[in-house]
Amino acid sequence: MSKRPNHLGEYLRARRELVTPAQAGVADLGGRRVPGLRREEVAMLAGISAEYYLRLERGRDRNPSTQVLESIARVLHLDDEHVAYVLSLVADQPRRARRTPGAETVPTATLTLLSTLPHPAFVEGRYFDILAANEMARALSPRISVGGNQLLDIFLDPAERSLHIDWDGTLECYVSSLRQSVGPDTDDPRFIELVGELSLASPRFRALWNRHDVGIQRGAPVLFDHPHVGEMSLHRERLEISGTRGLTLVIYHAEPASTDAEKLKLLTLPRSTTANYAR
Repeated sequence: MSKRPNHLGEYLRARRELVTPAQAGVADLGGRRVPGLRREEVAMLAGISAEYYLRLERGRDRNPSTQVLESIARVLHLDDEHVAYVLSLVADQPRRARRTPGAETVPTATLTLLSTLPHPAFVEGRYFDILAANEMARALSPRISVGGNQLLDIFLDPAERSLHIDWDGTLECYVSSLRQSVGPDTDDPRFIELVGELSLASPRFRALWNRHDVGIQRGAPVLFDHPHVGEMSLHRERLEISGTRGLTLVIYHAEPASTDAEKLKLLTLPRSTTANYAR
């Protein structure tokens, strides 16, 4: 029998190591073997016994009360999204039904909409696989094509890296969003394959994944440095596709009548037209 995953313990340990004694108001007398707080310090500040906190981290107690978890969350400086996430990891929370592996299918109506949009737009799956994309999206980045994966590209493809001005911020956004989306449902074959490949190939991914950050991708401006039109700022909108299991329509658009809007239009013109525009 395989050992049960200790999601709660792994999360608490990772977040504990990110909080310094100074942040927690604890005197640092030196001699620390851990980068953040000691277990007994978290327990003391949360008002629980050190023995009980140790049981939580080691997975010997998987059903702490909400009050205990919220006390620990306060010590670990967790925001509302992280508190909701840690509460979802306890044993008394109903588990989602295990997903049966299968192809993610984009509704026909969504494909029709995609082809008519005048902005870069594409459909992504739960694990950032590109399931559909229009011509404008491929002009923005050739990697936004069916069969591609945004996580693999942003971490491993130098051309995709150079496209994103805030590369580090983009990485953090994608990794925290993946952690938020998956939650404790880590037995999905596609998830295992993706995280395994990235963990082997990218030290940066391993470092971010081990932080256990969680967050939801929201609409936000994204800064690009396109090889043909130069720097531009585009708004990113993410719309859930109703009737699907985790599919999202992503749209990039510029402020009307702005320089960014003009640059976006140039992306669909022949390369000779935009060859000297970026510089």
